[in-house]
Amino acid sequence: MAESFESLFEQSVHTVEMTPGSIVVGTVVDIDNEFVTMHVGLKSEGVIPRDQFFDVNGDFKLEIGDQVKVAMEVVDDGFGETRLSREKAKRAETWEILEESFEKKEPIKGVLNGKVKGGFTVSIDDVRAFLPGSLVDTRPIRDTADLEGQELEFQVIKLDQRRNNVVVSRRAILELENSEEREALLNSLAEGQVKPGIVKNLTEYGAFVDLGGIDGLLHVTDMAWKRVRHPSEVVSVGQEITVKVLSFDSERNRVSLGMKQLGDDPWVDITRRYPKGTKVYATVTNIQDYGCFAEIEEGVEGLVHVSEMDWISRNVIPSKVVTTGDTIEVMILDIDEDRRRVSLGIKQCLENPWEAFDRVHSVGDKVSGTIRSITDFGIFVGLDSNVDGLVHLSDMSWTEPGEVVVRRFSKGGQVDAVVLAIDVERERIGLGIKQLDSDVFGDYTNENPKGTMVTGVVTEVDAREAKIRLAPEVNGSIKAAEISRDRVEDVRQALKAGDEVTAKVINIDLRNRIVWLSIKQGEQESEAEAHREYQRQTAEETRKTTFGELIRSQLNKGKTDEEVQEQDASSAVEDSSVAEDTGSIADDAEVEADEDSLQASTESEDTEESVESVESEESEQTDVETGADESEDSEETTEETSLDDAPDEDSGTPTDPKSKSDSDDS
Repeated sequence: MAESFESLFEQSVHTVEMTPGSIVVGTVVDIDNEFVTMHVGLKSEGVIPRDQFFDVNGDFKLEIGDQVKVAMEVVDDGFGETRLSREKAKRAETWEILEESFEKKEPIKGVLNGKVKGGFTVSIDDVRAFLPGSLVDTRPIRDTADLEGQELEFQVIKLDQRRNNVVVSRRAILELENSEEREALLNSLAEGQVKPGIVKNLTEYGAFVDLGGIDGLLHVTDMAWKRVRHPSEVVSVGQEITVKVLSFDSERNRVSLGMKQLGDDPWVDITRRYPKGTKVYATVTNIQDYGCFAEIEEGVEGLVHVSEMDWISRNVIPSKVVTTGDTIEVMILDIDEDRRRVSLGIKQCLENPWEAFDRVHSVGDKVSGTIRSITDFGIFVGLDSNVDGLVHLSDMSWTEPGEVVVRRFSKGGQVDAVVLAIDVERERIGLGIKQLDSDVFGDYTNENPKGTMVTGVVTEVDAREAKIRLAPEVNGSIKAAEISRDRVEDVRQALKAGDEVTAKVINIDLRNRIVWLSIKQGEQESEAEAHREYQRQTAEETRKTTFGELIRSQLNKGKTDEEVQEQDASSAVEDSSVAEDTGSIADDAEVEADEDSLQASTESEDTEESVESVESEESEQTDVETGADESEDSEETTEETSLDDAPDEDSGTPTDPKSKSDSDDS
């Protein structure tokens, strides 16, 4: 042996650093299921757990004879064994790489694998580094799901091995890569340009697109003309798309992009293509609690509100009516071009059950149905065409309160009713149960309205009022104040059961079905009627104002028309003879004294005034008895005048002809 033991020992001591924590190169001498035995140049061999040699994929590729770096933990643990660590050696190797990258400002690869407060964690081999959220990209990114688990390049910007602190930046790498391309792109970029790009990141409000050195924001509202709930519905990370530059801020390096602007706006002239009332087929795209959205053409969606889904049900659950992707028939109800909204209806494409019911039934028809619900104000009855009708409490019975009658009904029972009203526009049908029977009270009040005099029999009396039976099932009531003009303290003193009374209807209580009566007002009405009759008769008598008519009317009382006519004819003959006798007497009386002449003249003037008054009254008479011709009136007037002017037969005083002539002249 050429070399001595002493020289070999000294060489080994200089080769292996015996300090704990130092990195040494060891040789694999044995591998079993749990440990790897290594020789590092010491008197004893060290063992390392097998799992420390797994790579990032979990594979074990170590073989006997391989040399690997390990860390010296303990040279002699007291039992003659040496403890080694492969993990610490890996960390030491990584720190060496990090120091070299930090000094030379070279990029280093790592995996973004977690999120912490203020940023993210990055695994660089066996060292955990911190990536601030502001340094992930050239612009803030809220969603990094597409970056997690990927191996990316970073730049070490802070390194402290003693504190185990490593800070890296991805933005520095991106800015360095895109600096030259960005400058050229910024100089050539303008609004309205169409550029190709690659989707780099997705957020809730849009997607960031790499235009080749600068990123632009493609907002979710500019991805398509239709409603887009999330950008992932249209684009995905890494997808190559074509976009249009909508706006560009060179100072802030912000670019707004759009995809829908590359096509025609489907909302232009939409009202011309889809007039109100048009029926079209649409595809359900989204379902909400308040309705569903349906696409009538590419980029145009409309809302079908829950109230427009069914004619009958008011509590429609949209998800039970339609399913996403269904093709349904809808009607265009309204279009708002300014707000880009379309209102659609499903029920309008179906037959209106209210119109169908109105077409088959009329007011007064008798119908049958099942009670669907009972409320405080009535019951709802299911009818033909799947519509409901309401029987109000007031239409349940003629004689009993509706609150009492409604308790006799139960949900699910059958009931007969009469159709009272059909309102198609308001979707209401009024029904009545009491109308199946005749209304005795209503018939009586129709025949005897307010102001009518009626007769009834007293059935019950108390101190304040009396009950009157007017007809079967028709009762009336008289208050104490309505019995007499005199004050009545106790009705029992004025009326008793069995008395028949005649009174006036002063009010009708339809709700309580009572007719309110008044004896006092009935008597007043009778007296007023008698007074009116008396005035009428008086007026008739005052029309007969002439003395001859008064005499004739008194003489003709109790005579027939034929006797009156014969008397009128004989009176005319007598009147003519009296006139002749009066003329002859007047010729013989010319020698009367002046005093008699003056007296005759005065009487003549009075008679003339009487004649004028008679002629005036006779011209207004229309009675049959005074309808004779003018000659008869003239003869009667002459007769009356002659009788007035003639002297009293007993006195024998003649009338002065001269006075007569003067009177006529006058």
